[in-house]
Amino acid sequence: MPDSPTPQHPNWAGLTEDAVTPWKTLSSRQLVGGFRTVYEDRVQVRPGVETTYQYRPRGPRAVFILPVTAQGEAVLIRQFRYPLRATITEIVAGGVEKGEDLGAAAARELLEEVGGAASEWVPLPGFYPQPSISGVVFYPLLALGVTLGAAQLEDTETIERVVLPLAEVYRMLEAGEIQDGPSSLTLWQARGELTRRGLL
Repeated sequence: MPDSPTPQHPNWAGLTEDAVTPWKTLSSRQLVGGFRTVYEDRVQVRPGVETTYQYRPRGPRAVFILPVTAQGEAVLIRQFRYPLRATITEIVAGGVEKGEDLGAAAARELLEEVGGAASEWVPLPGFYPQPSISGVVFYPLLALGVTLGAAQLEDTETIERVVLPLAEVYRMLEAGEIQDGPSSLTLWQARGELTRRGLL
């Protein structure tokens, strides 16, 4: 049984840049390096109009996984988020490490966060969560036939695994009880496939 997605993701190849762009880059400098790289560019929006623009470049990627068990239950997590000083409900997610295949990253995150392994993977359309300030790409996937074991959490993670009927998860989504944006979008994207398979 497969334990990671095939590389046939709808947005696997990324975004094609416009051949002609309305903004002209006049100068560019790197402000912060490493995983959180930030650039500051001086750009000409149109003749006589210039501005300074800070952004994260394309390159960093993340996977978002909606795990569904053979019994038709969704596996969510409750995770403490320091910037919010609150615990919120999310789907399984994590960054893609340098040189790592997206499928391998998804399988790794599923195992680490909820102790899960999937028998089938369904890629959903990728998206850019904050295109005004970042070129980061999020790749959502539906993991089916998930079996659960022991999670392998990092020392800095405070995560509770929550297994719920899919109908309850979508009630929570519609009621605004799932407040993480990428989790919400992934759930909406997965809805059609779950309905088609008679799981929802």
